[in-house]
Amino acid sequence: MFHKSNRCEGNLSNQGYDEELRDERAYVAALYERLDRERAVAQARYHGALGQTGLTPGERETDVSCRSREAARLDVADNGLCFGRLDAVSGETSYIGRIGLFDAENDYEPFLLDWRAPAARPFYVATAARPENVRRRRQFHTMGRRVVDFTDEVLGRPSAGDRGDAALLAAVNAPRGEGMRDIVATIQAEQDEIIRLGHAGVLVVEGGPGTGKTAVALHRVAYLLYTQRERMSRSGVLVVGPSPVFLDHIGRVLPSLGESDVVFMTPGDLVPGLRVTAEDAPEVARVKGSLKILDVLKAAVADRQQVPGEPVPVELADVTVALDADVASEARRAARESGLPHNEARPVFREHVMAILAGRAVTKIGAGWLTPEDRGAWADLRADVLDELAEHEALAAVLGGLWPELTPETLLAPLYMSPRRLETAGADPALFRADGAAWTVSDVPLLDELAGLLGRDVSAERAADRRQAEEEAEYAAGVMDVLKLDREELDEDVLLVAENLLDAVELAERFVERDTRDLAERAAADRDWTYGHVVVDEAQELSEMDWRVLMRRCPSRSFTIVGDLAQRRNAAGATAWGPMLAPYVADRWVYRQLSVNYRTPAEIMAVAGALLGRFAPDVRPPESVRASGARPWARRVADGELHEAVAEFVRDEAGREGTSVVIGPPGVPGAVPPSATKGLEFDAVLVVEPERILAGGARGAAELYVALTRATQRLGVLHRDPLPAELSGLAEAGVPARAGHRRFL
Repeated sequence: MFHKSNRCEGNLSNQGYDEELRDERAYVAALYERLDRERAVAQARYHGALGQTGLTPGERETDVSCRSREAARLDVADNGLCFGRLDAVSGETSYIGRIGLFDAENDYEPFLLDWRAPAARPFYVATAARPENVRRRRQFHTMGRRVVDFTDEVLGRPSAGDRGDAALLAAVNAPRGEGMRDIVATIQAEQDEIIRLGHAGVLVVEGGPGTGKTAVALHRVAYLLYTQRERMSRSGVLVVGPSPVFLDHIGRVLPSLGESDVVFMTPGDLVPGLRVTAEDAPEVARVKGSLKILDVLKAAVADRQQVPGEPVPVELADVTVALDADVASEARRAARESGLPHNEARPVFREHVMAILAGRAVTKIGAGWLTPEDRGAWADLRADVLDELAEHEALAAVLGGLWPELTPETLLAPLYMSPRRLETAGADPALFRADGAAWTVSDVPLLDELAGLLGRDVSAERAADRRQAEEEAEYAAGVMDVLKLDREELDEDVLLVAENLLDAVELAERFVERDTRDLAERAAADRDWTYGHVVVDEAQELSEMDWRVLMRRCPSRSFTIVGDLAQRRNAAGATAWGPMLAPYVADRWVYRQLSVNYRTPAEIMAVAGALLGRFAPDVRPPESVRASGARPWARRVADGELHEAVAEFVRDEAGREGTSVVIGPPGVPGAVPPSATKGLEFDAVLVVEPERILAGGARGAAELYVALTRATQRLGVLHRDPLPAELSGLAEAGVPARAGHRRFL
């Protein structure tokens, strides 16, 4: 460890505090100087790797990737590089920060400990009762690169308070910006235990609003990437959240912690090439989300494997044969029994049809002039007929209609648009829609499932590969023609001709385009990519079919799942964790619960907690750590006053720093639905017409609960009808209190 002289304990005098502050500023400034030096070296190494020669393309790309990651790790640490210090009972002093900085000339002694390192853990878990050999914990408050002040806690004494109260309350009371901040400086003990949990499989973290579920999950990813870098960096991490707005909100956390090998997606993004946000009606979503839809999809695929209603004549040079239902049925049986996906079984179907037709044709052609002993002649005749059948365009068209090449989209869209196809597949009639390709979020797992049932069109891929190889060889041959030199103009000792050095195929390989995308880009574009770890936020909203998609993306079953069953709004979502996970991990999953609300003030949580008792009476609301001093208010307005009342809220919020949002049912000007704010937080929230939100469906109470728990400081309610009884804790106000405003949505 890097050592510093001991400092005095207890309360500091003004002079002592000033001296300490100067020393800490000097030390942190020295850390930034070292960071700048290391950053310059890393950038030089990165640019050197870009320009190096003498390596294979694979070796060069690996080196460039490694140098790039190191440069990126150092680039993210400018703000809040060092945020704390631990003084051990032994006299040893350790500084804690976002990344680690080491003395390469002195056995890599740490100047700054990475917050994820085991030696840094007491910063988060030490208490007066269990000081973890820590004498004092110091929390720095910084602005840019400068230490503004610090807060000390002397541990191991009955008079000491819980760890981090001052720092924590300062953080939760601070105005919200336009994105989630990391909590690396204020992680609490119950959160730290989950972040560092050694379980390698499925971890479920449940907690009510404001308990820090999302922050814990993201910091756990950063911890796993730190402790399991070699394994995790090869395959990356997938983070799944409920909406693009939510992903934008949380997207800065992991980069701020030095991690970039992460893919962010919503459930509507899980099929490459699709970005779907539209939602189905609750009943349709429930049908599509159930595992029962698997039988419908399989039946829909089988329905596209046809036999002709009437015999189809196939005219050959010497004879005409009939492709009838018997021939097609036999070929279909063989193709299905191959066990191959639909598209990959097409060649099996085609080959069996041609084999049967060839047998019939040869029997007709050879009748009367070939004897059973003429085996060679029979074989030659059969080969000639098979060649003719293989080149028969009319037959190819018929076979393509009986066993068509399909994509998930070209199967599912016609299914939705055809009551007959739906009935044949045993589907619920509610799935019918006029525009079959108007994709919804609930369609994405069905499309993904169909990608597996249909498979690839092998014959088409082979033809495309052949065309590409021919084009590359033709291009290379042209290059060689340009490079050719007139032999008569060359000295005999320097006779160099391009074709003596390399042939066209070898030259073509030199023009193969290298994939220069980073891991996150490659993973997002590849349906077959498998991740080292998957984080699922708002997991209670995912259906059984959604979980099938995610489990395919992570065969190792390494998951961090966070959610709150009480906030479920999706009719196909989880009512319990066990049934969703059992098909994949049985009971081999770990459950943890967060019980402390760090976001929502006690005044607001009292109102929301009363509503929670209406639809989830067995769920205990999380306990808030603070009160804001601002009592939630309600204001009743007439029909013609609503628009102006919303505008008044916006004007009144314009004078303060922070974020605000108006949440309401459809039709309210300037309002967003509760579902759009899931997982987000705002300084001030105005909920409009809660009675309409409550009456909006089976999960209306959960929707209103979400709306009420988004505020970190101030909550107001506008209503035209009488308030629901559960909101009686709201204070009726003629004019809402003034507050600060910066719109987030």
